[in-house]
Amino acid sequence: MTAVRTPPRRRPCNSAWLACAIFAYAGACAPAAAQERVSFHTDVTIYGDNTEFHNRFRDGETLLGTAGTFAVDIAVGDRAVFRGGLFLNHRIGSARFAEQWRPVFSLTVDSGPSRFIFGTLDTGPDEGVVGPDLGGPHGLIPPLQVETLAYTRPHEGGLQWQLDASRIEQDAWINWQRLNTAEHRERFDAGLRGRLPLGTPFPMAVGYQLHHVHEGGQLFDPGPVADSFAGGPGLVVEPPIGFFDASSVEAYLMWSKHVPDRADPEAGSHGHGLFVRAAAEKHGWRGHFIFWSGCLWLKDEGDLNYGSRFPDGSVFRPTRHYGEVGLARVFYEAEGVSLEGSARAHRIERDYNYSFRVLARVHFDFPLRGR
Repeated sequence: MTAVRTPPRRRPCNSAWLACAIFAYAGACAPAAAQERVSFHTDVTIYGDNTEFHNRFRDGETLLGTAGTFAVDIAVGDRAVFRGGLFLNHRIGSARFAEQWRPVFSLTVDSGPSRFIFGTLDTGPDEGVVGPDLGGPHGLIPPLQVETLAYTRPHEGGLQWQLDASRIEQDAWINWQRLNTAEHRERFDAGLRGRLPLGTPFPMAVGYQLHHVHEGGQLFDPGPVADSFAGGPGLVVEPPIGFFDASSVEAYLMWSKHVPDRADPEAGSHGHGLFVRAAAEKHGWRGHFIFWSGCLWLKDEGDLNYGSRFPDGSVFRPTRHYGEVGLARVFYEAEGVSLEGSARAHRIERDYNYSFRVLARVHFDFPLRGR
């Protein structure tokens, strides 16, 4: 009897590199009449984040890895850009080539101060932003969304609308995280972060932040329908202090509504909190201080150090406090490359913990064809 040999299983990494090569080849060989500019886009973050947490709310974790997007950008006219490529996220120490790899497809349309993105979202930090407390996927304050999602879930897809004008700065998005299947509910999050400058002698603005996490769907019934919503207004002041290169003080008054199961309204909870952050910069260094006071605060995707419940769901007490101080600096910076380091001390009720982070960012656009 002749043994039947099972064909070798194709590894995802081979398909990933093949897809990336196809996009690069297609961009380089596209007819010049089909587009005005074609470029190869590279955006890589090498991250090392260590949280030495030993408290009742959040456990410590070490994140080491590399997350990167490799894509071809094709300019369609003067205002639209189509991007196609590949996203990879590799955790150092893993035997796998990549813990996550996803196709990158997006269409970006610019119209003056307005920018619309359909497909893979723009979750990179704003230019010039330094500090771990500002490093979340969309720059939300930590009680709304924990910053480490920028490394554990760096790829997002859906719809995004950005505004950058003299009278308003805003980022609005919906990120579709999971499909609705017979095994699990669909899941998505939607957010809004904005600032409205005021006509004052020194820079002052009204800020606002909203975030909603929803798990539901109508096609199947594999579990409860849940919602977690929080947001509120704030005031941002940037006083000119001669000793510092830049300084800011901001305060947000937040409200939350957490419903783990719509079929059981009594299981839901309402909370509120006050978030205050002061920061100053000098010679490339940035220091910050955060104070938080929350009452029955519970928020999906929020930093658990700010929450009012233990991991088992029991309430710590109605009102609780959190504080941190941190120092960050860009130690090396060149065109398209930067190396940033930071350290923080945290006070979580009566516990004192620390954390530190090192980030390297590489961003290049290589022209393949243009006119």
